[in-house]
Amino acid sequence: MSAVACQLSMLASLRSAAVFGVDAYPVQIEVDVSFGLPNFTMVGLPDATVRESRDRVRAAIRNCGFEFPRHRITVNLAPADVRKAGSSFDLPIALGLLASSGALTRPIVDDTVVLGELSLDGVLNGIRGVLPIAVAARRLGLRRLLLPPQNAAEASVVDGLDVVIARSLPEAVDALNRPEDARRAPATVASSHAAEPADGDLADVRGQLFARRALEVAAAGGHNMLLTGPPGAGKTMLARRMGGILPPLTFDEALECTAIHSVAGTLPAGGGLLTARPFRAPHHTISHVALVGGGAIPRPGEISLAHNGVLFLDEMPEFDRRVLEVLRQPLEEGRVTIARA
Repeated sequence: MSAVACQLSMLASLRSAAVFGVDAYPVQIEVDVSFGLPNFTMVGLPDATVRESRDRVRAAIRNCGFEFPRHRITVNLAPADVRKAGSSFDLPIALGLLASSGALTRPIVDDTVVLGELSLDGVLNGIRGVLPIAVAARRLGLRRLLLPPQNAAEASVVDGLDVVIARSLPEAVDALNRPEDARRAPATVASSHAAEPADGDLADVRGQLFARRALEVAAAGGHNMLLTGPPGAGKTMLARRMGGILPPLTFDEALECTAIHSVAGTLPAGGGLLTARPFRAPHHTISHVALVGGGAIPRPGEISLAHNGVLFLDEMPEFDRRVLEVLRQPLEEGRVTIARA
């Protein structure tokens, strides 16, 4: 009896990106489907969120009417020596698997950065950090992004990028198979005027001439302020109107603020470029990590979220001493430096 061994090896490669801190770096998604016992292996230092994408991708492919490969699957997230976090790799992994069954006719996609989180029914959900990724893609010479519609306005802020949106996994497959027919995001026009401050205008304040003059001097020179006085004197009311007398954000400043808030996940859904200076007023029970940033997966703290805006510490003597100590270096040097193991 003679037997013929048939070897199947299908390799698909797509571009994606991830965020570390407030900066983005490229990630190559390599999907290999070969004969063997059904198994789904993911390598390249994925965290728990990325490893859980195996179940989301499997359910999304089946619920969208595609065939999930019953073979040995290996997914590599390159570079392999950098830890990957987030749910933005769901879509490129699913598209790489669909390339093995022929649903995706382009097994190698080098001209498009693919991002998106998959629901179990194949619908794409918005992700964090799209603006830094768009800036990094432009810097690397890539001209096309494929992402969920929730992040379209954010990515369209960067000039020179072809932003393609897809609401579901089948739409993403069609967008790559027929790029000329893909749905484009509308262009985002940055507003030249700052938004109305949510905490009111300094013009509403009657009296307090000395305090108002101090606010104006601090706003004009970019100085720090310490307001002291008896309870009910109007310190908090005055401080919350500080953002209303600051000059409008320039385009570069708005880009920096939007990128930070995008990474932190505080950017409104479907929002584009921020036009109002941020105002952050953390509670006095905040920890030093929440104030300065950091954590197991580095995230911006309140200091970074208040960049180009106002950081207001109400009832400052109530803050922990360690929290106040971490403010010293950012105030002196104008930047936040976090040392991690």
